[in-house]
Amino acid sequence: MDEKKELDLQAEAAAAQVRPFSESNPPIENTADLKTHNVSIEKAGSEVEIEVEEDLYRPLLMDASIPHEENPLTVRAVVTGCILGSLVCASNLYLGLKTGFTFSANMFGAIFGYGVLRLMEKSGRNFPIIGGLFGPQENSIVQAAATGAGGTGGIFVAALPAMYQLDVMNGHSPTQDIGIIFTITLVTSFVGMFYVTPLRKFFIIQVARELKLMFPTPTAVALTIRSMHAGAAGSLDAIKKLKCLAICFIGALCHRVASYYAIGILYDWHVFTWIHIWSGYTSWALNIESWGWYFEWTPAFIGSGILIGLNPAISMFAGSVIAWAIIGPALVHYGECIGLDASGDDPKWNGLYSFTSLSKLGERTPSPRYWLLWPGVMVMVCCSMAELFVQYKAIWAGAKSVWFQSCAGINNALTARGKQSAFFAKHGASRARDETLVEDPFPPEQQVKTWMWTLGLLVTLVIGMIIFHFQWEMHPGLTILAIVLAFLFSFLAIQIGAVTDNTPLTAASKASQLIFGGATSHSGYSVPHAQKINLVAGTLASGGADMATALVSDFRTGFLIGTSPIKQWIAQCIGAFCSVWLGPGLFVLFTSAYPCIWDPTKVDDHCPFLVPSVSAWKAVAQAVTDPNVKIPLKSGIFAIVMGAVSIIQVVVRHYWLVGPREKYRAWLPNWGAIALSWVIPAPVFANAALLGAIVAALWRKWSMRTWDIYGYAVAAGFIAGEGLGGVVGAILTLAGVDGGTYGTMVACPGGSC
Repeated sequence: MDEKKELDLQAEAAAAQVRPFSESNPPIENTADLKTHNVSIEKAGSEVEIEVEEDLYRPLLMDASIPHEENPLTVRAVVTGCILGSLVCASNLYLGLKTGFTFSANMFGAIFGYGVLRLMEKSGRNFPIIGGLFGPQENSIVQAAATGAGGTGGIFVAALPAMYQLDVMNGHSPTQDIGIIFTITLVTSFVGMFYVTPLRKFFIIQVARELKLMFPTPTAVALTIRSMHAGAAGSLDAIKKLKCLAICFIGALCHRVASYYAIGILYDWHVFTWIHIWSGYTSWALNIESWGWYFEWTPAFIGSGILIGLNPAISMFAGSVIAWAIIGPALVHYGECIGLDASGDDPKWNGLYSFTSLSKLGERTPSPRYWLLWPGVMVMVCCSMAELFVQYKAIWAGAKSVWFQSCAGINNALTARGKQSAFFAKHGASRARDETLVEDPFPPEQQVKTWMWTLGLLVTLVIGMIIFHFQWEMHPGLTILAIVLAFLFSFLAIQIGAVTDNTPLTAASKASQLIFGGATSHSGYSVPHAQKINLVAGTLASGGADMATALVSDFRTGFLIGTSPIKQWIAQCIGAFCSVWLGPGLFVLFTSAYPCIWDPTKVDDHCPFLVPSVSAWKAVAQAVTDPNVKIPLKSGIFAIVMGAVSIIQVVVRHYWLVGPREKYRAWLPNWGAIALSWVIPAPVFANAALLGAIVAALWRKWSMRTWDIYGYAVAAGFIAGEGLGGVVGAILTLAGVDGGTYGTMVACPGGSC
């Protein structure tokens, strides 16, 4: 197709998105809430600009030529979504163990799912399951199933490895404990989904406009799905996105697998080691190498830099410089911290040290990693909690809405039994008057039935109390406390994530650990038992909040696309059930291939996984349960000061940088990103993320049109591709054909990368 014809089709498709108003698509009354999307198309030397004004608190204006989808919840959509989500689950386990980061499967599932189902639509027209019409609602089912299948990675990259590193699992290995790992995954995956289901209407419809709950990433997914189904022009762009994603995915996968066999050439560029070798092994450069200053060609973190933007990427890099080029060396210079000799028996590498040890805490002078861990955790918690508290109006409005809705439900139940309560009738009527202002576009038959989530929640609660009592030696009362905390953290995390696109699950997990540290103190528990309860309860609280947030985010995407909630709910439940079996299996795979992830006797060995989240969970659990583990005094003071600074910035940002001064917000540092660099003892990820952010910024400046088509596809392909490459690497290691056996470590410090 020639360029002129393609541009004609794009202009026609953009114009077709303005659908006539109807009962299901009423006219917009509040122009203050309008969001404008400009479609700018160069055509025959001129520019055609079509403005489409939309209220993003209502379902999107869809292409009028899209046929009605009778039942978007199809076998092909759910199966495709589960397979794509499984790829992201594997990717998240690899990336989470390596860097502490995990990524949602929604965008990856939306784009890749489009390609798979479009192919099925064209090639399987005569087959009842494979063929048939493919539209945007079915596309949203694919991404919902993918989100469910890819959503359990956080459990396995934090608390579970920390339990093994603390040696509280009775000397067992993950392989021996696969059964109890399955059960904790089952409870964590579903409890959050069940208790948050009735809050869909509250978050997505009732208070969304009032509290400005925009849900940036789910909204971007919905807009991407719409654009791919916007007639011929949308189909052309979708094919471009798909090809780009596939190329980046396969390229990153192949690069990661090949790099295992020449890691010092294809993956890690240890420039200061090269200088050390070229200078005849007498160079000062080895000291810089010891602090982790090298570049890693990691597609996943280059892709994450493309997504997060310049401010967080620069903040992360600045945090690495502060921690691993200034504070860390100063601590070692003045004797506050020590490093461990990493030269081995080869005199050529004298002067090579490791500053990342977390062993023998309380028995010897700590490493810079342990010293910097506490300021990092403190800043993460403080800035996240501060963001919660400055949203007190939203929290209060949400609490009132839940109260009114509960009163209305109780009043309806009493009325159905012929009874009355003036109190519940009065407060329930207040909620009813508010609801007349907002209409749910989905009729009752398309909603999740009350018996579904109530029965599921009841069964999960009972099973959870039994499992946590007998398998984890946890009192049923503590299990209920963990689930209550999960609900509270979900309520807060959803609201903050919907506004900022940054879900404060780090604060939720650390807060739950602190609460359970107090709940188990002076209760007669041994230190190992208290640590096990602390980590298990924190896993249940933060994991439940994570899954609840993912479900509400998918409800937002479905609301915009027009997919009925019951169908999305079923798709995500099926995806979550798949992840219950996949996640533990992948965890056993990685821990079998790399025992340093879990074995406390091998944690300080050279390990390709830094497990920063594990270190943070482990350190907090020790601090609140073990009287012998102390926080260094100066580290604690520095943590308090920096925590206060991060809180002050949040207050200044929300209350002073408003109106004409709001433009200066973009120049404030991202303290969450800075703190992350203090927790991760390797600047390489910040370097790669900064490169990706710079590329994305220049790309947007050069051509916003091509960025809109390819930007997310490149990032999603890079992230998922390297993650799956990590899974392949683990399989190669177990098979004895990995790079350590047949590859080369040339150009690596100390002969090992």
